[in-house]
Amino acid sequence: MKKYFIDTNLVVYANDQRDQEKQEMAIIIISRLMKNRTGVISTQVLQEYAHVALKKLHQRQDVVLRQLALLESFEVIAQTPSLVRRSVEIGTAYQISFWDACIISAAEYGHCDTIYSEDLNSGQFYSGIAVLNPFLKS
Repeated sequence: MKKYFIDTNLVVYANDQRDQEKQEMAIIIISRLMKNRTGVISTQVLQEYAHVALKKLHQRQDVVLRQLALLESFEVIAQTPSLVRRSVEIGTAYQISFWDACIISAAEYGHCDTIYSEDLNSGQFYSGIAVLNPFLKS
């Protein structure tokens, strides 16, 4: 079974009403992965979502807590010292930010085939994992 890593931007867009087209696409993807039980996230994604939701989207705490509980139904990869070291290796190898490398190392640890992300280069492979930007227009 294929597994898909969900980067923070998808979770944020699913909760951001300012861009309804991106919100709809994010909700469709997240709902499908939740239904099929093929989605993977990391504690980093949960942390980044909570921060953005509270500080930039100005969501109420109870809303953010409900969303976090819902997101916990995905397979959640917790950051570990070995994943931090792997992130340093990935960041150096691909010349990307440490935080993007953390996403890739978590996806790698979770045996994901694809990373849904707006931040990484769509179509590129990192550590054998394909990146797909679902918001790119053809």
